[in-house]
Amino acid sequence: MQQHDICILGAGPGGASAALHLANKGISCVLLDKAVFPRDKVCGDALSGKVVNELKRISPDLPALLSQQEEQLPSWGIHFISPAGHKLSVPFKPDYKAAEDVPSGYISKRIDFDNFLIEQVKKRPEITLLEGIDISKVERNEQGFSLTDKSGEHQFSTCLLIAANGAHSAFARHEAGIKQEPEHYCAGLRAYYKNVAGLDKDNFIELHFLKDFLPGYFWIFPLPGGYANVGVGMLSETVSQKKINLKKEMLRIIETHPEFKQRFAAAELMSDIKGYGLPLGSKKRVISGDNYMLVGDAASLIDPFTGEGISNAMISGRWAATQAELCLQQQNFSAGFMQGYDKAVYNRLWKELKLSRRMQQLLDYPWLFNQVASKASKNQALAETISCMFTDLDLRERLKQPSFYLKLLFN
Repeated sequence: MQQHDICILGAGPGGASAALHLANKGISCVLLDKAVFPRDKVCGDALSGKVVNELKRISPDLPALLSQQEEQLPSWGIHFISPAGHKLSVPFKPDYKAAEDVPSGYISKRIDFDNFLIEQVKKRPEITLLEGIDISKVERNEQGFSLTDKSGEHQFSTCLLIAANGAHSAFARHEAGIKQEPEHYCAGLRAYYKNVAGLDKDNFIELHFLKDFLPGYFWIFPLPGGYANVGVGMLSETVSQKKINLKKEMLRIIETHPEFKQRFAAAELMSDIKGYGLPLGSKKRVISGDNYMLVGDAASLIDPFTGEGISNAMISGRWAATQAELCLQQQNFSAGFMQGYDKAVYNRLWKELKLSRRMQQLLDYPWLFNQVASKASKNQALAETISCMFTDLDLRERLKQPSFYLKLLFN
């Protein structure tokens, strides 16, 4: 039985970030993952400006280091395409110059980005990284928790457990009581294609809200080497109610939609079409308790509108490290004291998650989405205002005001 003050379960972006922030504070931990890196993770593969900011918080030189990796593309923004075909382009940085500016976002396969973070973990003597350890049993003990792997060969005891082991975390379900609720859960599919035509020259990612696929969305994200991450996402509640076969729908869109039929004419499917679940942060949950905290997808922190989860996982990992330091200093691992973590995470993310939930609900009113996108595509000042809403939370507050929509519709 190995004894550790802090044990982190799961070495994805949330767990790795927590470990690296702890190392920066001079605090040691053990970081466990059932996989051996590099390993694949089904995802959209987009790294927003928020991810870049979190990398800076770990170490100021990490964004530059990421930009030097061959396995990434700099991305300058997002195209939102409305049901009527109006394109609303949202740059990550206003008035950017792709040839001169430092990118605010990137696109990188998770097999590469997660390994990039793990390489940083391996450089830190404060972190004991153990790969290929599949923890099958987590039980309470006098210290906090004991963890045992499937083989029974590895046992760990810890005062503080940081559960960062993803959307299907058994610990989050059984110990923390996090339920999978169809109205707050998204089903997604992803595949890799090569030679998709019409990709943006500045690698904008594309989110298409198609009239016959609402309230779901279809995406195309460019990748290095002529590849693209292509997929669909839809609320599990809708998939269940309408008995939708997402794989059939995704292939139908690619094969029959006038625009995509043309763009995929010479494209080649380079992988299996894989499914995954997205636990959305559209509802506040209790994400800590006696001797534990939940991080990332285990805490259900994915953005309800864009489906982004990496940055929120890294943000929660950072705050978990901050709380862990306080717990060790005061030797207090109680649920009441751990509430400081919940407050910090939701203080940073809840306003954003709530607004994204409202934007997600706008998909039930395609006419309004069409009006907004149509006017924005023809009015540069309005387009810039909406662009800022996706990068500046204060401006996004305008989405709450009915007068804003009246101006959109009647100006």
